[in-house]
Amino acid sequence: MPDPSPESLVPPAASSQDEAQTRLSDRPDSPCIGICSTLFDEVCQGCGRTAFEVSNWVFYSEEEKQVIWERITREGTAWRFRQT
Repeated sequence: MPDPSPESLVPPAASSQDEAQTRLSDRPDSPCIGICSTLFDEVCQGCGRTAFEVSNWVFYSEEEKQVIWERITREGTAWRFRQT
């Protein structure tokens, strides 16, 4: 039996859908860190979501949540992203 080629030992590249699912499963369901300021601020100082996004989070689809996660991560201004 011939030795397998090095190329055959490398697993196929993950699809972008697989990568997206991995990112979804690696992050918490909610950006909330329990330091809410939406009673006083339009944008929560703890997680970076708007008051509307916080109050409607449970109704969003995974795709909608992903868009919000990407925005708050990119902005990086919330306490969630400033913790050491």
